[in-house]
Amino acid sequence: MTGGRGGAGRRIVLWRHGQTSWNLERRFQGSTDIELTETGVAQARRSARLLAGLKPSAIVSSDLRRAVATAAELAALTGHTVVSDAGLRETYAGEWQGLTHDEITARFGEQYAAWKRGEPVRRGGGELETEVADRAAPVVLEHVDRLPEGGTLVVVSHGGTIRTTIGRLLGLEAAHWESLGGLSNCCWSVLGEGAHGWRLLEHNAGSLPEPVLGDDT
Repeated sequence: MTGGRGGAGRRIVLWRHGQTSWNLERRFQGSTDIELTETGVAQARRSARLLAGLKPSAIVSSDLRRAVATAAELAALTGHTVVSDAGLRETYAGEWQGLTHDEITARFGEQYAAWKRGEPVRRGGGELETEVADRAAPVVLEHVDRLPEGGTLVVVSHGGTIRTTIGRLLGLEAAHWESLGGLSNCCWSVLGEGAHGWRLLEHNAGSLPEPVLGDDT
């Protein structure tokens, strides 16, 4: 997907929520509404102080509590009202939700292996990754279209949803989305608007982006 109708030179910061107890237990959350731990709140506050330095133009968030609480830390520093949207929720994964990684591989080994190979899999009978992108990417683009020239949109979401959204916006085939590594809690990726569409500028970052100085800029 290319940039929309708004101003040129825009950026999208896709920010994963802070730590939850299920993250610590390696338990698949999916669309289950799990709160942040105290550590997760501290992570969100630290990251928000950094991201506020980008002077974001707008903030949009998944409506799940772990994302809403993360977004609230940045809103408190910037004065922006957070727009919540269910389209940015994590992948619904049916029977996988609530299971640990070991339980998933033991009970759904073939399904898990197929997913890791990049095959279209309804994990636990839930959503395909392409269906997640179908609902999440349009939400992001809708808000990007409202940005001024050079504006920055912060999207607070979940690891799987962020990966599928990045893959869709970059125009990658779904089979290759797994090549985008995961995001740590409260880390982010940055997409920049180029002459031919969106470019991945930063991935799984925990510090502010630095200008790229070199022959490939």
